[in-house]
Amino acid sequence: GRGYDHNYVLNRKKPGELALAAIAYDPVSGRKMEVSTTEPAIQFYTANYLDGTLRGKENSMYGPRSGFCLETQHFPDTPNQPNFPSVRLDPGQVYTSTTIYRFLTE
Repeated sequence: GRGYDHNYVLNRKKPGELALAAIAYDPVSGRKMEVSTTEPAIQFYTANYLDGTLRGKENSMYGPRSGFCLETQHFPDTPNQPNFPSVRLDPGQVYTSTTIYRFLTE
């Protein structure tokens, strides 16, 4: 594999409750990110297809796996899986979701 691109189902007591989904921590700098969401899943993706042509801070090259994403969402292929929670939204219905990215240092 070229890296991670995985969907994780979140365990929660009640569907739709705001709950901690992931923590990313760097022990060298002490930086920490907490992700809380009302979504039922989180996608972990590690920038698998960056090719080094994108440049960032101080002209650094961003190559494969030089970053990561934590994307809150429903399960992939949900419309085709009757056992998954529905993502159907009919006319007049309102969809709401909350995701909080909290940044700290330790």
